[in-house]
Amino acid sequence: MKPVVLRTYQDNPPKKKAVTQTLLMSMYRALFEWFGPRHWWPANSPFEVCVGAILTQNTSWKNVAKAIDNLKAADRLDPIKIYRTHHEELAQLIKPAGYFNVKAIRLRNFVNQLAEKHDGDLESLFSAPLAELREELLCVKGIGKETADSIILYAANKPIFVVDAYTKRVLYRHGLVTENADYDNMQSMLEANLPLDVDLFNDFHAQFDAAGHFYCKRIPLCEKCPLHPFL
Repeated sequence: MKPVVLRTYQDNPPKKKAVTQTLLMSMYRALFEWFGPRHWWPANSPFEVCVGAILTQNTSWKNVAKAIDNLKAADRLDPIKIYRTHHEELAQLIKPAGYFNVKAIRLRNFVNQLAEKHDGDLESLFSAPLAELREELLCVKGIGKETADSIILYAANKPIFVVDAYTKRVLYRHGLVTENADYDNMQSMLEANLPLDVDLFNDFHAQFDAAGHFYCKRIPLCEKCPLHPFL
């Protein structure tokens, strides 16, 4: 089989807006038809989404799920209960997620903000307009853009596109962003060319991740990928 030659942003100059809109939605439909709905984020409550978003940094979801199960078994999956839990106990409960001492601090920073400013009420936190909510989350030490946006999209159900390494890889290889595009560049491009729709943003991000995980690897499997027709 002959090697696949990837076209890049340099080979594919930026598309005009109408073309970009059509291309993105065509890519989404192809991924949806291939993978089906991704049902992401897996959680039973908005607070569980928040905890998962913080714990999933630099680890697999399988390990995060184990840590969340530990919190449930210990009856600690609640903002006020975590707020009242000693650091050592919290760190041990989330140990499967890795970097448990650091993540225990980050999780505590989040619940401290939630408990002390919002009386532990997520609805109070989420009642702010999207931009204000994002600013407040980013002010919590240990919460970066991807984590904040995951909380906003998947827990608060507000329309913001979450970007990660898989998203960038797929976009770059299809000529939609430059190699040095940063988080804000990619997010702005996606939000400018897609309907501001929570369900679409939710599933499209998950579809990008599925494409990246199974096909758009560091050494890509382009000829098997549902996005191959768009190269």
